[in-house]
Amino acid sequence: MTIIFSGTIGQSGLGGQAWASLQYLIGLRELGHDVIYLEDSGEEAMSYNWEKEEWVDDIKYPSAYVHRCLEPFGFGNQWHYRGGDQHAGMSLEDFAARCAKADLMIIRAIPLWVWRKEYSLPRRSIFIDVDPGFTQMNIAAGDKGLAEGIRRCDRLFTIGQNIGAPDSTIPTNGWNWIKTLPPVALSQWPMTTGEATHFTSVLRWDHGFDNSEYKGAKYGQKNLEFPKFFSLPKRTNQKFRVAINGPLIPSEHGWESISGEIVTQTISSYREFIQQSRAEFGVAKHGYVQMRSGWFSDRSVCYLASGKPVLVQDTGIESHIPLGEGMLTFRDLDGAIAGVEKINSNYQRHCRAARQLAEDHFATGKVLPALLEDALD
Repeated sequence: MTIIFSGTIGQSGLGGQAWASLQYLIGLRELGHDVIYLEDSGEEAMSYNWEKEEWVDDIKYPSAYVHRCLEPFGFGNQWHYRGGDQHAGMSLEDFAARCAKADLMIIRAIPLWVWRKEYSLPRRSIFIDVDPGFTQMNIAAGDKGLAEGIRRCDRLFTIGQNIGAPDSTIPTNGWNWIKTLPPVALSQWPMTTGEATHFTSVLRWDHGFDNSEYKGAKYGQKNLEFPKFFSLPKRTNQKFRVAINGPLIPSEHGWESISGEIVTQTISSYREFIQQSRAEFGVAKHGYVQMRSGWFSDRSVCYLASGKPVLVQDTGIESHIPLGEGMLTFRDLDGAIAGVEKINSNYQRHCRAARQLAEDHFATGKVLPALLEDALD
């Protein structure tokens, strides 16, 4: 098939976001499909230039970042970047021709309220919700642009495994949300060996977003959850390192904190940071936890594939993925301490189990065929 896949590689300018799209691009190509990457930064063409630390309104910087990320994997001429009336990569004419031949358009991230005529050309389109709970709340709160864009799609998917469950407060808005998991291209994330020293995390403090509100309850970002675990390093003998986009954690808590912008500047530096870790310690957005979304991170699957155990905050995922070896969840500080001790008590066993979880549940060869089957059914 010919597939158009949209993401946010250039707009984010960060390796983690780039890998979130690359997993799909590489995985779909490994399945034998012809894949074209699309990115649209909207009517104002705004993006953040990390090198100059300033906002820019032209597409030169983000489109160059897209090229740097895609070219090593053979997608050097298989992408199209739009922003306002600017474009880069594949010509408008060639992109429109590919859209006309496309069997499927996968919308993981474009401003759905900016719907250009080419986006209606593929035979079918699907939307993948990667911010479960916040997406649905925004629609329920009256975001007409988002709702209109989503209605253009033939199928709606979400990585929120618990949406629709009795214990989840996420509104479905009367739509059918098909569950999917974040994929990982095992060919690009080999298992690594050795006894690394630090449990690590990569996080954005608050994404620059305010708290959201739904039915009188407020739902926030990671800045509302992470402080609950500030004392973790002093409660264990384990070392912790966090790469953070936001204020560095004060050193008196025992955390080693470094700039997330530096760690995730390239796809290589992001992968190296994860593969040089002992395990992941992951805190979720406050909203994911409170809404019982069943969210699971596209970053955590990279740890798993690398043979790194993950210890992540409970969002309701336990009913959908086997836990206990390779992957553990926690709800409070005591649970986090117990998780650290359990992983370290039989570390190599948890490493092998982590890789096995990636192979059994998150590999592109598992996730993407199911996604395509549901998309084209």
